[in-house]
Amino acid sequence: NIFVIEKKKTELYQELGLQARDLRFQHVMSIATRNNRIIMRMEFLKAVITPEFLLILDYRNLSLEHWLLNELASQLAGEGQLVTYSLPFEFRAIEAILQYWISKLQGRLNTLQPQILETLEALVDPKLLSVDRSKLHILLQNGKSLSELETDVKVFKETILEILDEEEVIEELCLSKWTDPQVFEESTSGIDHAEEMELLLENYYRQAEDLLNEARELRVLIDDSESIIFINLDSHRNVMMRLNLQLTMGTFSVSLFGLIGVAFGMNLESSLEEDPRIFWLVTGIMFLGSGLIWRRLLSFLGRHLDPPLPPHVPAALKKSQPAAGRVDIKTSLKGETFGLSRSTLTNQ
Repeated sequence: NIFVIEKKKTELYQELGLQARDLRFQHVMSIATRNNRIIMRMEFLKAVITPEFLLILDYRNLSLEHWLLNELASQLAGEGQLVTYSLPFEFRAIEAILQYWISKLQGRLNTLQPQILETLEALVDPKLLSVDRSKLHILLQNGKSLSELETDVKVFKETILEILDEEEVIEELCLSKWTDPQVFEESTSGIDHAEEMELLLENYYRQAEDLLNEARELRVLIDDSESIIFINLDSHRNVMMRLNLQLTMGTFSVSLFGLIGVAFGMNLESSLEEDPRIFWLVTGIMFLGSGLIWRRLLSFLGRHLDPPLPPHVPAALKKSQPAAGRVDIKTSLKGETFGLSRSTLTNQ
């Protein structure tokens, strides 16, 4: 049965037997017990669990109508991930809230993952000579969202781990064990509610651990892709620098042999300008000399900038080495051929 009530805060905590600070809204994550009540804070979601009912505070401000009307009822009826229908009500209530929160975290990861993979695939494309700044901006936003998700999952894990490390707290979470004598008799006859509660919390701890591992793998993929992007940018920058250097060398070569044309262009009289073949001869010497000097400079640049070739490995060394026994036998045969004794070979 799901219904809505509106009460003042003072009336509510008096009826529940709690303090005002217990109903204070804080954006933290915690699971605590107070006066046979379980108070669960999942950041914006706050709930109070008793052996009889589950109270969600200010659900309208959190847009929880869909979850309350369509999913919560079936989970409280025992249709959750774990088979908790034979256990008391507080088990199903705790499971419903934990399942809602882990599903919300998983949904955030499922939304981020395809966006990040699509952006990374566009950024590391080798056909692109430049990096799209809009893609980098999208990747920055998604990386920030991923960091926030990792923080939320870590807090969720730590909250459950704190309870798993305290046996007394696990015992206090089993409310019906202390209020219902029949439940206590069942627990003493073979059903340990504390162990069931520990298994319930451990199940969601493992889910949070798996979720965190997926987020970490996505973070590693982003870091690796950023390294590839930086390497590609460095490679393009090196190509541009090398092209600039080659053009500078060409300009130097042309300027060097251009001095011949400068000399002939001076207002000096000689007998050479009267010969019509001198112009083509000087021009050819200039272009030929500039080309040779540029070619020599480019070969010098190639020897000093290109990576050296790997050393040649003989074919005999590429084969696998024989076993140790075979080496000893061959050495002994070689020693006997040259007249050496076996003792000498052994000492060697």
